[in-house]
Amino acid sequence: MNELLTRAVEEIVPPELGEEKLKSGKKLRVYLGIDPTGSRLHVGHAVALRKLQAFADAGHEVVFLIGSYTAMIGDPTGRDQMREPLTKEEVEKNFKTYKEQASKVLDFSKIEIRYNDEWLSKLTGEDFLKIASNFTVQQMLQRDMFKKRMAKGEDLSPTEFLYPLMQGYDSVMLDVDCEIGGNDQLFNMLCGRKLQKAYGKRDKFVLTTKLIEGTDGRKMSKTYNNCIYLDDKPSEMFGKVMRVEDSLMATYFECCTDVPLDEVKKILKGDARSAKIRLAREIVTMYHGAEGAEGAEVHYNQAAAGGVPEDAPEVKAKKGTLLIDFLVEQKLIASKSEGRRMIEQGGVKHNDAVVDSIEAVVEEGEYKIGKRKFVKIKYI
Repeated sequence: MNELLTRAVEEIVPPELGEEKLKSGKKLRVYLGIDPTGSRLHVGHAVALRKLQAFADAGHEVVFLIGSYTAMIGDPTGRDQMREPLTKEEVEKNFKTYKEQASKVLDFSKIEIRYNDEWLSKLTGEDFLKIASNFTVQQMLQRDMFKKRMAKGEDLSPTEFLYPLMQGYDSVMLDVDCEIGGNDQLFNMLCGRKLQKAYGKRDKFVLTTKLIEGTDGRKMSKTYNNCIYLDDKPSEMFGKVMRVEDSLMATYFECCTDVPLDEVKKILKGDARSAKIRLAREIVTMYHGAEGAEGAEVHYNQAAAGGVPEDAPEVKAKKGTLLIDFLVEQKLIASKSEGRRMIEQGGVKHNDAVVDSIEAVVEEGEYKIGKRKFVKIKYI
């Protein structure tokens, strides 16, 4: 019980209710909701997923809720401007890979999957008015993001304003003892707690999980290109973890691994690089198995020593092809302008020799692009 309520947990509201329900020994009904507004899950998303699985492993009844309806509106949480609404087709496309990725964390044989369009798409105008009558405009405007946007004179759509109420209604329909979510979801989840009481459902407590920063110390977001994705290749995942700031290691160990916290304290007292390697090994093993982690570590050590890893991909290229064009085509660089900058700064090497011309053509051999990307080339 202590692990369920403490590890990777930011806050429990109200704390006494959480302890009381768990101490009762009764099977609790717990849920986590996720809006498929993107197509990839990262280790930040996995913190809440891992907590949901921990409740399932403890024998509780758990629900993984897909925001098939709310995703079309867009959660305003953490947004400093209006979110573009998604179409149903876009939501379905995003969710296509969600279950496959989430299955790296969740054992779906123990978990019920639900979709909130089951009930939200059937609400009438009268239903919406009844839900909204439980809140005041002043209460809704307490959200920091709403205050900031209004102070700047920026738009706030009615659908964003009503989003927390619709997410809250999910709790009513699922009638849960506990809702799990990231710490940024606290306002939305407390709306659900209030609505459950208003509709005569059970009293639920809210459990928020810690938010983890990306590899550069900022909020983990694809916007910042600092995410460690669940579907990253083992070597890519290992390398990203090794770039995590040392100050974040304790949080990563707590939230992203199963290493006992007493052991974590001992690990962090030792050499920082050894601790980082242990962290990378644990995370990669979780998503790719021990063999994948072992290969990734070898790859990383070879790259760190300045060489091209043995498992670097081998690609065929046509003789005479411009190197920059080839790198863009293989997605080893994002654009030709990035390629030009890298070459001018000596960031591209061929067989350990720096490529010094932006007009260089592809040659057979080994290329190192930046610090972490490698490719072996043979002519067609």
